[in-house]
Amino acid sequence: MKPLFLAFLLCVGLNLFAQNSTDTETVIHGTASFYSKRLDGTKTSTGEVFRNKKLTGASNHFKLNTWVRVTNLSNNKSVIVRINDRMHTRMVKKGRVIDVSRSAAKTLGMLRAGIVKVKIEIVPKGTTE
Repeated sequence: MKPLFLAFLLCVGLNLFAQNSTDTETVIHGTASFYSKRLDGTKTSTGEVFRNKKLTGASNHFKLNTWVRVTNLSNNKSVIVRINDRMHTRMVKKGRVIDVSRSAAKTLGMLRAGIVKVKIEIVPKGTTE
């Protein structure tokens, strides 16, 4: 019974690691949402304090501190954000691929809609356009 339990724990651990490690994909399509106002001031996965006024995002598809361009597919607006947090498993189960700050959501024109279909592309560090 113990070897079976240990094998189960190993599989669960490897699955969690796979979810939090980077995919080798450089372009991902999916649904984006944005952070709640009440999360302002909480700690992110990088250890920094989250601020809605910064251009940051949470995703389980990219390494922390990866720079990505998020494009709203309904209006073609885009924004560059740095991945500094991981998404909660509830959001992943809902099919979300990224959760952006309110500032980034405003730039994307998604504050009213709340969630939008997006394309996410890895860009070089410090990219501004």
